[in-house]
Amino acid sequence: MLKTEQIKALAVVGPTAVGKTAFAIALAKRYGGEIISCDSMQIYRGMDIGTAKATKEEQAQVPHHMIDICSPQRAYSAADYAKEAYQAAMDIAARGKIPILCGGTGLYLEAVRTGRHENEAVTDEAYRATLSALADEKGAEYVYEMLTRVDREAAEATHPNNLKRVIRALEIYHTTGKTKTEWDRETAKKPPKIDLLTFCLLWRDRDCLYRRIDKRVDEMVNEGLWEEALRIYQIKDIALTAAQAIGYKEMFACFRGEMSKEEAIEAIKQASRHYAKRQLTWFLAKPHIPLYRDSEEGEIVPSEALEEEAALSISAFLDT
Repeated sequence: MLKTEQIKALAVVGPTAVGKTAFAIALAKRYGGEIISCDSMQIYRGMDIGTAKATKEEQAQVPHHMIDICSPQRAYSAADYAKEAYQAAMDIAARGKIPILCGGTGLYLEAVRTGRHENEAVTDEAYRATLSALADEKGAEYVYEMLTRVDREAAEATHPNNLKRVIRALEIYHTTGKTKTEWDRETAKKPPKIDLLTFCLLWRDRDCLYRRIDKRVDEMVNEGLWEEALRIYQIKDIALTAAQAIGYKEMFACFRGEMSKEEAIEAIKQASRHYAKRQLTWFLAKPHIPLYRDSEEGEIVPSEALEEEAALSISAFLDT
């Protein structure tokens, strides 16, 4: 039985360039929903083309939340997202609408679903600063090896260059005496904050996805990605998270003279394809209902057949 504080919500996830936004809008219109962006880069103002935000016209069709909520200068975490997105979901549900989380950042979706952000209160700023100084002095690999010694499982699940996550795992161990792996397992035992029905959009042909990604990058460049990235590049004190966004970090390298514009565009395509692979790995390991696209042309407009397929599950979910 659901606890009274739990919210029923839908989620539309999947790899980049699969057409999540259009499908989520179709569901929102059909069921009286409002969309909560679940994308770690769409939170930033001014980063529109490169993050494939819903256009102004799309946002005018149904209410959107968690888009353009902060400056690229602000460091923003999954914990920050979980708190604000959950509040948005509660507000939507209180108005008798259905929250529809839509995006490709699996970590953010999991954070808001489980409410694990409540555990982020366990912090030690001084220890975090010490680890950051160590990384500056001896390199990120040194701090990563520290994590490997105390929590090999967490280390294996974290890229050595993701210093923020490495430091967070060490901070949890330092503060609580528990490894991040143990901490996460305890968190997983708690009832989720949101009762979520998740649809994962997929191409049956992986090559079709990659062709769609390459095509979309070309479209972004034609729409003004170069100029948009230059405006972001000129912002002082840009947060590391924003600076590492695909489509921007490659252009930034170009602005620094490290590669040509053509090389930057190809690097964006390659990084996007690799990101899509990681997204597929994440989402296919989570509970979801797969919805397959078959078009060889890479069509992203949601078909009526997909909507009808989803409708069967949605009706049963909302009636329970």
